[in-house]
Amino acid sequence: MFLIRLGFLDIGWLDVLDITLVAILIYQIYTLVRGSVASRVFVGYLFVYLFYLVVKALGLNLLTTILEYFISVGALALIIIFQQEIRRFLLLIGKSTNIGNNPWIRKWLLRQPDLTEPTTPLKPILDACKMLAAEFSGALLVIQHNDDLTKIADSGELLNAELSKPLLLAIFNQYSPLHDGAVLIADGHIRAARCILPVSDDAELPATMGFRHRAAVGMSEATDAAVITISEETGRLSLALNGELIIGITIHELEERLSQYLSKPRN
Repeated sequence: MFLIRLGFLDIGWLDVLDITLVAILIYQIYTLVRGSVASRVFVGYLFVYLFYLVVKALGLNLLTTILEYFISVGALALIIIFQQEIRRFLLLIGKSTNIGNNPWIRKWLLRQPDLTEPTTPLKPILDACKMLAAEFSGALLVIQHNDDLTKIADSGELLNAELSKPLLLAIFNQYSPLHDGAVLIADGHIRAARCILPVSDDAELPATMGFRHRAAVGMSEATDAAVITISEETGRLSLALNGELIIGITIHELEERLSQYLSKPRN
């Protein structure tokens, strides 16, 4: 059953649905790459593809063949150009579905042990953050939740030490060889220090945002960890959760948000 008949074109309900879904997909892709250099490449490639569709509809066989070769090669080039955007897109899908956190899938397909409830005490972390903020000492703390952060731990110095306020203060002392990078906290232990975190390339982040805060956002985009940052310039506390950075929160707000987030049942 046709919905609209335009000359040689017969448009049905499925065609309308197909066009709508493609339009939504193109819009989402553009939103993902908007503000980056890759956005111009995407728009240019889109115009070339639309021109190819027009040429093909007109029956210009030679030009159609040339554009087909260009588009087939261009598809591979797009994968290389948009590798960061594709990675971010797949991470968003993976985090939204939470398939990897399903107990049955983790146990039988991924061959991972069953997840246990987090046992990380917040008091040593909060006490250390309060003192570091008062002393304007920059810090970056990652608190593991569900995701496996072994690769992040391997990028730094493995400690596996019991979590305590004095140890955190010693690590982030400006004369400590471990103060650069992030501290990874998991199950009541400081698992590693001087860890390297993925940096967010989100163009919508303020240009004034420093490397430490961009690393916090990038880590929270890639994993479900909670990331605390302390500004070295202002002593301001910030918390990154699920790709969003909450800037300038108090110790009480930090405690409340961490307690609520880390107490969520594991899927």
